[in-house]
Amino acid sequence: MTRFSIPGLDDPVETDLTGLHGLLPPHVGTLDEQVNRRLEALRDLSTDFQRYAFLRDLQDLNETLFYALLVRNIEELMPLVYTPTVGEGCQRFSEIWRKPRGVFLSYPNRGLIRDILCEPRFDRVRVIVFSDGERILGLGDQGAGGMGIPIGKLALYTACAGIHPALTLPILLDVGTDNEDRLDDPLYVGWRHERIRGAEYDAFIEEVVSAIHARWPDVLLQWEDFAGSNAARLLDRYRDRLCTFNDDIQGTAAVAAGTLLAAINVTGIPLTEQRVAFLGAGSAGCGIAALLLRVMIDAGLSDAEARARFFAVDRYGLLVEGMNAITPAQAPFVQSRAAVAHWKLAVTGEIGLADVVANASPTVLIGVSGQAGAFTEPVIREMARRVERPVIFPLSNPTSRAEATGEQLMAWTDGRALIGSGSPFPPVTMNGRVVPIDQTNNSYIFPGVGLGVLASGARRVNDAMFMAAAKALANLSPTAHDKAGRLLPPVTDLREVSAAVATAVARQAMADGLATDRNDAALAELIAACVWEPDYRPYRRAV
Repeated sequence: MTRFSIPGLDDPVETDLTGLHGLLPPHVGTLDEQVNRRLEALRDLSTDFQRYAFLRDLQDLNETLFYALLVRNIEELMPLVYTPTVGEGCQRFSEIWRKPRGVFLSYPNRGLIRDILCEPRFDRVRVIVFSDGERILGLGDQGAGGMGIPIGKLALYTACAGIHPALTLPILLDVGTDNEDRLDDPLYVGWRHERIRGAEYDAFIEEVVSAIHARWPDVLLQWEDFAGSNAARLLDRYRDRLCTFNDDIQGTAAVAAGTLLAAINVTGIPLTEQRVAFLGAGSAGCGIAALLLRVMIDAGLSDAEARARFFAVDRYGLLVEGMNAITPAQAPFVQSRAAVAHWKLAVTGEIGLADVVANASPTVLIGVSGQAGAFTEPVIREMARRVERPVIFPLSNPTSRAEATGEQLMAWTDGRALIGSGSPFPPVTMNGRVVPIDQTNNSYIFPGVGLGVLASGARRVNDAMFMAAAKALANLSPTAHDKAGRLLPPVTDLREVSAAVATAVARQAMADGLATDRNDAALAELIAACVWEPDYRPYRRAV
């Protein structure tokens, strides 16, 4: 059987050997020329969704070219490949679906999961991102359309950390959907059934995880965009059975913690004196709080002292002892009744975000609520009145779900806010000064975590690795040597950031007995060996 690949041909000898004279133009095109040609075509498109679909098609047609284009233009293209555009990509996934990528494990095929995963082309898989599509960004249940998230995340594993695409596998767990728009869509590619829940759902997850572990005992499994009711409990159930983590909980926590540590370089307020208010006490919010709690304790506070510095506001207001339905993840961040007994409230018996700002004077405000505009002008102005350099992270994405925009926050704080956003915002001009808005994107963390796990051979992923990742990111902040600098390194440096995070994660794994101990030189060599550069390999006729 003769095998060759047209897109990679960049040598006249290859054209001779493959007998393609006349079928290709006489000009021998280089990868650089192909990148430039595709970039021009991309920029000629009218909307970001069209650009997203263009890139998805290119990824399916020619992965080497896709990744060369992405790596060389990461700042421009990352918002198209992932947030915020991937949100619309998931909503319209069925509309643009053309070619299979990854694996759809649907509930009707339960009992066949191991057979499905036995496909030989998956033999090399080392990293899996999977989702059940129930909580896609701030958009909710997208059913099978949620596959856009694993595909996008794994594209960033390759672009930001250099993990070879052949080692990655996106998986969508299709357990139905409760989204009527998806069910009514005649083009919908998923299983047309209401979402499976309860014991049936748990049994299906068990079957999938067991099959994955049996097929790839050393795989790194990343949970992505599971609903809050499932995310933390499933992570707790499986984190000691295989090498796994939840990026919404742990990756988001690490990038938020790293960005806060960078902001401290500017504010001068020690971590032990920070007061942190949260809007949104779901899995992401509690994950951030849990990691910041560990970092505060590591900095010298007692457990009780650190907990008292957190103010978590959920749909029914500030979490206070005695409230109903407090989850185990929320429990460490519940304020005592005595602590709030003398607060002045706008409405008696209700403690909202405005009350928290007015009474607790938080130095840090983090939004993971998925509620657009939830950081109102009065709340932000009150915070800025009490704090010289307020640290504000509206982390909900896509952009349509952001608690506030960068422009709003800068205007309402007279340009004094230190901002980290979940979605990309354009620079803001204040008093003749252009102020960039840093996107606290998880891509600063999870690709490096994956690279560190693969290079070190870590057997498990623990919370200490994410604390090490956060500190490694903070160490790379321009604010470490320039208080007027950006909070985070530029996106163009993400490969260097991932290498530094990988080193920190691998060293932590070794320190915790989760990986074989190696010296610095050996570790650096292992990390470098895991990094793939998108370039064409020479093709020769094989019979």
